[in-house]
Amino acid sequence: MSPHPARLRLATAAGLALAVTVALYAFGRIHTPDFAGSLFGRRGNDANLLKAQVGTALLGLAFYQLILALWIYQRLPGVGAAPRPVHLAHRIGGAVLFVLSLPIAYHCITAYGVQTDSARVALHSLAGCFFYGAFAAKVLIVRSRRLPGWALPLAGGILVTLIAILWSSAALWQLCAGQ
Repeated sequence: MSPHPARLRLATAAGLALAVTVALYAFGRIHTPDFAGSLFGRRGNDANLLKAQVGTALLGLAFYQLILALWIYQRLPGVGAAPRPVHLAHRIGGAVLFVLSLPIAYHCITAYGVQTDSARVALHSLAGCFFYGAFAAKVLIVRSRRLPGWALPLAGGILVTLIAILWSSAALWQLCAGQ
């Protein structure tokens, strides 16, 4: 097989990631923030605390996903090949992670938009936009069987890294500030 179709698929995934990222960034910059917006009926600091708690659960789920992926790729020493239920658990975990992230993202982008006033907030805003772009690319990559073997683990690793960045730039900050 020629490497050109694989390059085209990788370029398409990268282009999709960029398009989603730019669209979210543009929306977040032009949208008028609604600082009084609620998350499940909670407003202000209560909403931020709830986001931090759900975000912490998402971080734990991301590490669970990472362990399952390492098992699937036989990178966990002494564990052996992953049985079929591990593959299913990984897919279900990814879907749950994505669905749980949506209310947080919706509140962030509608209540605050994309802000670049401080390094921490800018990092959080940009990582949030890129997370959904990277997720879209990963969905495209996982559906293509003709990509290099490193493409899917790289896409998954980027998602775990982005979740860790999002958590440390917002949830950790919120949980520590509340002490």
